[in-house]
Amino acid sequence: MNFQLRKQKILAQLAEKGEVDTKALALALDTSEITIRRDLNLLSDQGLVYRTHGGAIPAEAPEMPHRFIHKAASNLAAKDKIAAKAASYIEDGDIIFMDCGSTVFRLCQFIKNKRIKVITNSMPVISELQNSQVSLNIVGGEYDAARQAIHGTLAIEHIRRYHAGKAFIGVDGLSAQGLFAHSEMEAAIALALAAQSTQTYLLCDAAKIDKPSYLQFAPIDMVQAIVTNADPAQLKYAKKKGVKIIGV
Repeated sequence: MNFQLRKQKILAQLAEKGEVDTKALALALDTSEITIRRDLNLLSDQGLVYRTHGGAIPAEAPEMPHRFIHKAASNLAAKDKIAAKAASYIEDGDIIFMDCGSTVFRLCQFIKNKRIKVITNSMPVISELQNSQVSLNIVGGEYDAARQAIHGTLAIEHIRRYHAGKAFIGVDGLSAQGLFAHSEMEAAIALALAAQSTQTYLLCDAAKIDKPSYLQFAPIDMVQAIVTNADPAQLKYAKKKGVKIIGV
């Protein structure tokens, strides 16, 4: 089977599944993994795919589903103030993690001209930064269409291969009891990013303060700083744990 025929079959699987795996493609196309990796690299050079750890995803940015659009649009002015403040802590030469949080996504507009490396599992972040000064490292794994993000075991393994000076994460709620998420997958990514970074910044608007949600996944001092528009008095319990409160 020549490259053009393999290309058609690879692109067909991408259109159907949203991602492809090197080993599975090698079996399906009756060829070697080396050949498939070469094919995917060629498709990447042609701008047709993004290479991920162990496979590829479509290069075109998929339409953001309603759940992410709704989260990204809510409290927009506050999120932009928080993101702008957080961006002031990012310097040329930094290596940073960014998760799929809607406030973290708002960072993109403030860092496009910085010469940094971003490691992320967020498709909107990738789309926003792909033609900027930023160098991208794309986390591979299971594609979550609702959150426009990559999750799962392979994603965690990918993150564990790297270290960043700073991680920027979001949560669905926080209280004196700790950090909360709506899903175990998002919680697992946040934990992995924090574990592999020197400093972890939580970007959180006031609407999430003292609002526990589905899953309490970490103590509040998992992060070193909280960037927020909330009244610092609301976060006395965080300051007592040694967490820096950065107001906007």
